[in-house]
Amino acid sequence: MNVPAPSPAQVFDWLDVAAEKRAAAGLSRRLRPRTAASRELDLAGNDYLGLARDKRVAGAAAAAALRWGAGATGSRLTTGSTELHTELEYELARFCGAQAALVFPSGFTANLGAVTALSGTESAIVSDKHIHASLIEGCRLSRTDVAAINHVDPAAVEHALATRRKPRALVVTDSVFSIEGDLAPLRELSQVCRKHGAALLVDDAHGFGVLGDGGRGAVHAAGLAGEPDVVTTITLSHSLGAQGGAVLGPRRVIRHLAETARSFVSGTGLAPAGAAAALAALGVLKSEPGLPEKVLTHAMTLANGLRAAGFRVSSPEAAIVSVQAPSAEAAAEWGARCAEQGVLVGCFQPPSVPDGVSRLRLTARADLAESDVDTAVKVISESAPAGAAS
Repeated sequence: MNVPAPSPAQVFDWLDVAAEKRAAAGLSRRLRPRTAASRELDLAGNDYLGLARDKRVAGAAAAAALRWGAGATGSRLTTGSTELHTELEYELARFCGAQAALVFPSGFTANLGAVTALSGTESAIVSDKHIHASLIEGCRLSRTDVAAINHVDPAAVEHALATRRKPRALVVTDSVFSIEGDLAPLRELSQVCRKHGAALLVDDAHGFGVLGDGGRGAVHAAGLAGEPDVVTTITLSHSLGAQGGAVLGPRRVIRHLAETARSFVSGTGLAPAGAAAALAALGVLKSEPGLPEKVLTHAMTLANGLRAAGFRVSSPEAAIVSVQAPSAEAAAEWGARCAEQGVLVGCFQPPSVPDGVSRLRLTARADLAESDVDTAVKVISESAPAGAAS
């Protein structure tokens, strides 16, 4: 059967149909540019330690841009590595207790590079169903067997490892899951991995800077930092308020990634300003080790206040507080009403939520005042759609 060829003006007509379907399901998304002078109370971003606008951090970025230029100029294996990148990798590894580190242009590319370079035709991947989208894409690009198992279920991981058909295996998980904010059972997962000769890859994007001794992360808190079979990925855009990502682990793993991870080898390196900002922010975290505790305190206060108001709220184990909404449409309406009242909240809907439950996603920050938390609880409560409170 011959299908008539569309005209050039019709080639992308299918996009309009897809957009209409998303709109009908309440899943439309749009960019909302903010101004430099924005005064809204931000509970939607991931600047957990409040360092993105810190003068020490922003000043370091500005100075690096003037000294090194606006961009890295090339891949890390050509001209894209500067003294700043090397220093940042050394300091991250030392702070987190790893043998070595490798800095990528983003946390997304760090996860892509780590998953694809540490798997392959001789490997099986076992992943939690709720892992971050960057890990999911890495699994898809790995071109190997992938078993997505029940959420935070070490027994299911063990079964998948015990019944695999490949000689090598890689278990992939978040440390703090980005939607609900719950923790992975890292110690139990490590035990299962060792029983079956598997490596453990942990995305600690939401744990680094918030959990562990002085913010060293969930992997460090679990006693797994520096272990020979554990690899950690982090982003520099959350707690450090900068840009970029990194992989931390055994030296031979880092060397392998530097030579084979395509998202590292074939992309332009992190801009020097991003590296300098992350270095400065790490210095702030070292000098102010009480910052992570402030994040946890604000997250718990926020959750308790909303729970007392009758909402279905997660029990925060890091910075993330999840508030369930009756539907995708209700979540979007709720978020918009909060924004109108000067409080920015995250609005998560399918397909971004692995459990299919739409919700508001709130993030605590170390630089919040108690009055900020009180304001947030008041605005969110008063803006709630029908059916949001039990």
